[in-house]
Amino acid sequence: MIVVKRDGSKVEFNGQKIVDAISKAGFVDDTVKRQIAEEIAMEASEFGDIITVEQIQDSVERKLMASSYKQVAREYIRYRYKREIIRRNNQLQRNILEIVSAKNEYVNGENSNKNPQILSTQRDYMAGEVSKDLSMKMLLPDDIVEAHQKGIIHFHDSDYFAQTMHNCCLVNLEDMLQNGTVISKTLIEKPHSFATACNVATQIMAQVASNQYGGQSVTLSHLAPFVDVSRQKIRAAVKAEYERMVADGDIPAMPSEESIFKIAEGRLKTEVKRGVQTIQYQVNTLMTTNGQTPFVTVFMYINEVPDGTIRDDLAMIIEEVLKQRYQGTKNEKGVWVTPAFPKLVYVTTENNIKEGTKYWYLTELAAKCTARRLVPDYVSEKICKQFKVTEDGVGHCYPPMGCRSFLTPYIDKETNTAKFYGRFNQGVVTINLPDVALTAVREAKSKNTDVYDEFWDIFEERLELCHRGLQQRHQRLKGTVSDVSPIHWQYGALARLKKGEKIDKLLYGGYSTISLGYAGLYECVKAITGKSHTDDSAKPFAMAIMNKMNDKCAEWRKAENIAYSLYGTPIESTTEKFARCLQKRFGIIKDITDHDYITNSYHVNVREEIDPFKKLNFEAEFQQLSPGGAISYIETGHLEDNIPAVLEVIKYMYDHILYAELNTKSDYCHECGYTGDIAIYTDEHGKLGWKCPQCGNTNQNKMNVARRTCGYIGANFWSQGRTAEIKDRFVHLGGNGITTKE
Repeated sequence: MIVVKRDGSKVEFNGQKIVDAISKAGFVDDTVKRQIAEEIAMEASEFGDIITVEQIQDSVERKLMASSYKQVAREYIRYRYKREIIRRNNQLQRNILEIVSAKNEYVNGENSNKNPQILSTQRDYMAGEVSKDLSMKMLLPDDIVEAHQKGIIHFHDSDYFAQTMHNCCLVNLEDMLQNGTVISKTLIEKPHSFATACNVATQIMAQVASNQYGGQSVTLSHLAPFVDVSRQKIRAAVKAEYERMVADGDIPAMPSEESIFKIAEGRLKTEVKRGVQTIQYQVNTLMTTNGQTPFVTVFMYINEVPDGTIRDDLAMIIEEVLKQRYQGTKNEKGVWVTPAFPKLVYVTTENNIKEGTKYWYLTELAAKCTARRLVPDYVSEKICKQFKVTEDGVGHCYPPMGCRSFLTPYIDKETNTAKFYGRFNQGVVTINLPDVALTAVREAKSKNTDVYDEFWDIFEERLELCHRGLQQRHQRLKGTVSDVSPIHWQYGALARLKKGEKIDKLLYGGYSTISLGYAGLYECVKAITGKSHTDDSAKPFAMAIMNKMNDKCAEWRKAENIAYSLYGTPIESTTEKFARCLQKRFGIIKDITDHDYITNSYHVNVREEIDPFKKLNFEAEFQQLSPGGAISYIETGHLEDNIPAVLEVIKYMYDHILYAELNTKSDYCHECGYTGDIAIYTDEHGKLGWKCPQCGNTNQNKMNVARRTCGYIGANFWSQGRTAEIKDRFVHLGGNGITTKE
């Protein structure tokens, strides 16, 4: 039998430890102690031979209280309470020391794009531990803290809550580049070339990332006007060169305008290439103040600019971005590998999704890039405009903030036009849906009541708990003055407020959003109905849950004039936290708590064998009910030799789902040069790791592994729970275009 310890590690059950623990509380007959240990072992075997330390201690308490040794039971309870107090009081110091020594398992797997061995990352994590401690002990209400610690809800990014930081945003590069900005008290005027615009854009990204904790998105359409600025500049320079050569007698006459244009266009393409290289390399080499590269998403939407020269210039930029990402970046061995950032999002439209259309060549290139480098991901203009409709009845297509968060449609009252860039999210609190369901099952059983009645009552209470948590996020930002982050609030990234002006007006009326997150819809439905939410008989219950959460967001929005929105939470490390908390509270339940992760948001369970097109079609309905953020995927094998299959999937996505991705593989072993799929294995201690199938290398410092984590690509490895989830993923589309088990 396996015992799950508090840190998540697993050891063999040892009954003698129970005997020893009881002995410390007082005299109990040896026979009774051994009997208690044997009964606990027998009880655990009935639930899958797995038990947690807390479950063992709870059982010891109950059995001692039921015996004639009640005084010993009370001493045991007091001893256990004292040990818990000591653990809590020393936890902050232990966490910080473990961060410095890179031994903190939670921190090491908390973010797959942070290297926990780097000093700047450690410094951020250390500050985060202090901030979390301060937030939990002084800033947040006790009921929110208790619910967060029990995994009933998750109060996201508590390591940044002490400061008045917001979550993710859409950066208004257009305003900053066209009207100038200020970086570190230095005036940056409108760029006079495309290359300079790209350089300024990367500096903006770094500054923005250093003063918020969520992801940011920029669009290439804001850079497109500077291509023609460079074109005119280069054309004038070429013409001047020829005029000098004619004047000096080096050539007899001026070449034709057509020749000058061709030469200028050749040089322009070289500048575009250099500008795109600047973005790719600076984003991957800049280090923000939170010890990581900026979490940047680049939006590629051909119809975001008018038809004509500027659209063709945007196409030129998109083509170059895709070519460079297809090539990759060189690792320390000089080998081209898959970078994590910037994340690329490609919009499919009527003029690029069909063979023979003007920009079909870009979609073909995007498909090749996805097959090799996991990105771009795909947003359907058609579906987006159906879902994202402003109050005037007009549909819009715009980027997600970061990896999946979407703003609600909004009309700027001053200009009477739709506005998306320059807006942001205030923060997230996530509800653990499986906990709601399992609590309902337990209550219904103990009270002999209807499980559905219990579920909706408990769900209502938990949603209100999340609501109070979200109000805490809102109130923390309220009263913030623009001076705390000039790049955001004063110099155009999000606003042009005056020095000393409060940001409060941006928190109301729909300008910014605040997100009710949710996780584990599959396990929730399974616990209540006994079936997956893909089952026709269980799906209505899943939809009712989604509608209930949307209704609550609408209710809160109307009452408070704050744009509450339902958000499919990524839960990178929280997937493991929620799973452990469920195991602790409810034990091991088949297909619900018997894994070290729970299912992301509304997704089909990763272990479920399902056709890729059926999965996309099924999840499309849930995306519509998750307006504050959602992304879907299909897991694939290596598809570099089967680009037609990739294109068929992309076409299907265009017609059926707003936002989706293909999870391909892209690995490299430094020891032997293997470039296939580095596999997950279990070591002698029961811990999951990565192993090269060619040379057997298991040193994670000597391999590059890129996997889709939760919208973003992870490249610094993952928590044990997330690694288990990656290992269990059913491959919906094999390299030969056939669905298969990995």
